[in-house]
Amino acid sequence: MTQSDFFSLDGISKRFGIVQALDNVSIAFRPGEVLALVGENGAGKSTMMRILEGVFGPDSGTVRHGATPIVFGEPRDSHRAGIRVIHQEPEIVPNLTVAENIFVGELPRLAGVLLDWRKLEEQTDRVLATFGMQQDMRPRQLCGTLGPAQRQMIEIMRAIRAGGRLIAFDEPTSSLTDDEARRLFSVIRRLREEGTSIIYISHRLNEIIDLADRIVVLRDGRLVDDSPAAGASEQTIAKLMVGRNIDDLFTRETWRSGEQLLDVAGLTTDRVSDVSLRVRRGEVLGIAGLMGAGRSELAKAIVGYDRRIAGTIAMNGVPVLPNSPHAAIVAGIGFAPEDRKHEALLLFRSILDNAALCVPDKTSSFGFFNRRKALEIVSPLAAKMSIKAPNLDEQVSKLSGGNQQKVVLARWLARQPMLLILDEPTRGIDIGAKAEIYRLIDELAASGIGIILISSEMPELIGLADRVLVMAGGRITAELARPDVDEATILKHAMPQSAPAPGDHIQ
Repeated sequence: MTQSDFFSLDGISKRFGIVQALDNVSIAFRPGEVLALVGENGAGKSTMMRILEGVFGPDSGTVRHGATPIVFGEPRDSHRAGIRVIHQEPEIVPNLTVAENIFVGELPRLAGVLLDWRKLEEQTDRVLATFGMQQDMRPRQLCGTLGPAQRQMIEIMRAIRAGGRLIAFDEPTSSLTDDEARRLFSVIRRLREEGTSIIYISHRLNEIIDLADRIVVLRDGRLVDDSPAAGASEQTIAKLMVGRNIDDLFTRETWRSGEQLLDVAGLTTDRVSDVSLRVRRGEVLGIAGLMGAGRSELAKAIVGYDRRIAGTIAMNGVPVLPNSPHAAIVAGIGFAPEDRKHEALLLFRSILDNAALCVPDKTSSFGFFNRRKALEIVSPLAAKMSIKAPNLDEQVSKLSGGNQQKVVLARWLARQPMLLILDEPTRGIDIGAKAEIYRLIDELAASGIGIILISSEMPELIGLADRVLVMAGGRITAELARPDVDEATILKHAMPQSAPAPGDHIQ
């Protein structure tokens, strides 16, 4: 790829209603370079990616290939030009196989009609081998059986297999284990050596510093910095992103013990075994563990999503009926799941509809939805959460990942729960929004709400949790109090050999 064979944006602007998503942005994506694109949620990163992949065009400005202006009428035009965008939320077809999803649109045929499964499996095996994923999935395995991390890897393998002059990675490690992330970084470095232009979007600033050659910072739709990555620090990048210093990001006030709130005893499902835990009012209980340890499954068991085989759950000493999310909500338990798009949000409904979903008793009159009542409840919460949108009628699917997460949290704040379970609440969220959510967790705990915080980011758990339970193989392997919580100790107890697995159900 020559220096004239690269893509660039020249004076790109895009507005949605009253929101100026991009304002006169110019960037060159150079061959053989990893360009890190950073900014808070709502800074304009997603809008830029959608313009590059042909979802919509700019209001003004030009996309260029070399010196030639190009216009994309649809995503297919962008693909033909050699642009591939790997999205944060995997876009796969759950009822198709791993092989069919990886090679979608280019499936080998016999006589141009019948699917050539033998050839497809051979091609898929080669792709899986390239990424070291042979043990994680099989060519004929249905993608609906895969977990979030595996679905993310399908998206990555599909885009890279198809090749391209410019490949954009949007939060690619948000659902990956450390080992999977290292494999991905090796692939990205290989692509860079081959002359591919790489855009890398991540809120994990340590990844940016380690991987990028150049860092571009967007803030409120404007380009505020375009500099070499050499010499950059997390502190300087964060300050450029938010326009201010962010101090003590993971620190919260000292917890004062409250009375008993949640009591889980001997909880067993198909995915967790004999789990017992307690949460007191105002306490933040962290849940740590490697992928597949059973953390999310524990949360789903507590809120009644997964069938309870044995054990008891009580709130304020009152038993909670098993296998009933409604009973958990009535008992005062709220739950923000890890997979917000598929398990929490009505993507094609408004912010108002989503945030008011769990308070029908407060937002209806004579059995009908009362918009005025809903606005009275949701408007101050949206302001408190700093949800960036033209108005509360904006469709949730149009929001950035961070703002979608804020809508989920606003829903439960409207419900005023006694216990809030947060599963990876800052996954895919920028550093400014993280600070806001950390402050919110501190405020909720200070008000007496119990918090169960599930997170793969150990600094997050260490800084926020009063106690940390470590899981492995669907069981609790350790309970660590705040003075004894550090990354090495968590990892020691998180290794699978720390506890026998309850069965082969955990994926």
